[in-house]
Amino acid sequence: MPSFDLVSKVDIQLLDNAVNNASKEIKNRYDFKGNHVVIELNKKDFILNLEADTDMKLNQMIDVLISKTLKQGLSAEIYDQSKEIQLSGKIVKKEVPVKNGIKQEDAKKIVKLIKESGYKVQASIMEDMVRVTSKKIDELQAVIQASKGWSLGIAFQYVNMKS
Repeated sequence: MPSFDLVSKVDIQLLDNAVNNASKEIKNRYDFKGNHVVIELNKKDFILNLEADTDMKLNQMIDVLISKTLKQGLSAEIYDQSKEIQLSGKIVKKEVPVKNGIKQEDAKKIVKLIKESGYKVQASIMEDMVRVTSKKIDELQAVIQASKGWSLGIAFQYVNMKS
């Protein structure tokens, strides 16, 4: 029976390359010369630590980081920017978690969207991914096309396609 897996995985090497490229660009930019600027990636916990002198500079750093991320072929949706900026003396800090894997509540939303779409497929949650199976590959391809229109804030990859 044909199937595919709907996942949200981040390639840590591509992310590291994007962070390094953004760090190089920021250190060479005229408006950042002589300012306190830190971009660190915690590879183990998938967390970016950003530090700058002002919140405006911090937002510029995030813009540069997103542009470098897109150039590496990753989606901008991998960053969870919901956390607020923290003031620490003269320095502004922000922790930006990187979304890696599909959370359980998001997986339930995905299964619900697939069932509401009316396609003749079965969706099941398997840890941090959703497996979609059907008797016809055309139905699976229709689900893939439909999922590209969902605005869940998750960067999807479609892997393990079997026919």
